[in-house]
Amino acid sequence: MADHAVSDDREVQAQLDRLWSLSPGADVLGLERITQLLKRLDNPHRSLPPVFHVAGTNGKGSTCAFLRAAMEADGKSVHVFTSPHLVRFNERIRIAGQLISDEQLARYLERVLDIAEGVNASFFEVTTAAAFLAFSEHEADACIIEVGLGGRLDATNVIANPVVCGIAQLGIDHQAFLGDTLEKIAAEKAGIAKAGAPLVTQRYAESLMPVIMDAVRSASTRWIGQGDGWDAAVYRDRIHYRDDLGRLETPLPRLAGAHQVQNAALAFAMLRHQNAVPLSEAALKAAPLWAQWPARLQRLDHGPLLRSLPDDTTAWLDGGHNAGAGEAIGAFFTADRLEGQKLHLIIGMLANKEVDAFLAPFAGKIGHIHALPVPSHDHHPPERFAAIAAKWGIGCTAHHDVSAAIGTIAAECAAASETAPKLLIGGSLYLAGEILRLNDQLPD
Repeated sequence: MADHAVSDDREVQAQLDRLWSLSPGADVLGLERITQLLKRLDNPHRSLPPVFHVAGTNGKGSTCAFLRAAMEADGKSVHVFTSPHLVRFNERIRIAGQLISDEQLARYLERVLDIAEGVNASFFEVTTAAAFLAFSEHEADACIIEVGLGGRLDATNVIANPVVCGIAQLGIDHQAFLGDTLEKIAAEKAGIAKAGAPLVTQRYAESLMPVIMDAVRSASTRWIGQGDGWDAAVYRDRIHYRDDLGRLETPLPRLAGAHQVQNAALAFAMLRHQNAVPLSEAALKAAPLWAQWPARLQRLDHGPLLRSLPDDTTAWLDGGHNAGAGEAIGAFFTADRLEGQKLHLIIGMLANKEVDAFLAPFAGKIGHIHALPVPSHDHHPPERFAAIAAKWGIGCTAHHDVSAAIGTIAAECAAASETAPKLLIGGSLYLAGEILRLNDQLPD
């Protein structure tokens, strides 16, 4: 789907309109169309700097952020392709460390669309081709590519010779495309394995290992898994990482949540098991503090959206939307962090996401649910959240947008003299992008 992308730049919007008119209008997996597009462009994906390819249900974007942070801390220039964007389409393509400019974006989309007639390429496939074309025409020391959906049949999987592949957390999501069991999903993710590129993974249930090893054998590569080839733990507020090359001690990530330790460690393991982009130990130690990845337990500024709330309001934003994300976010909100309070949960979720599985870890931590639509997308109705609230014995209020929800909370705080409310806004990356736009916190 086209993610309802819009741009303030007239030339970019003209190309997005063209893309919408040509696209089949739905997610389509398979490598045939992207292969055709790239062939018509003289195969730019074969002329990229060393590629780090990252898949996973949750955490792959954060892992990419840690990879980029480590390389840039060492003075390297890095191309990065991630998805989806939160506020601006440009966020998907970073050329040598900088977000692609509107002028560049319009030009590369135009070049791809000019040769795309008859291919019936999807929105993501055209975007992938534009990114690869841009990366091939600009020098950099490395290229970080995040899988869009799955792995085996994802458009990014035309990359034939990455220097290392990584898989972050595995969980149930996108069942219509990837299957409804962890074994099926693991097989799709592990499909990025390539000969000559170590496959580095986090720790998974023993039942998934035959699937991972089948992919490793099929690709004639080697597996380096957490608990086998590498491991990491937190001790005295430091990450203690180890592998066959030795030990590494780093600060904890600036990104919030205990799960980010594992994402940072996965990035370390990927970087230490390739030789194309050598890095200093100092750069690895800097990465946890340098990495940024918006809308992942992001502490919101007291900006325009939150201005009606008390100054000491604490508000977190997270676009997580599946069971694994719910567990990670729920674990973050400990009794100490909540300080005896309950969260105001402001939430909207796409209709194809499992609300109960996502919200289960928040039981006992939520004081009131504020249900929102996800604009321009099929989403769960407020009654769905009201049923959960009733089960938990708390209230649920439906709002037409996030500003209305914030206004209601502000009025309640004023009436009850509540001076330090705690908010969690989440359930959808699309909603998260709208929050950042309204609060003047544009990702950079």
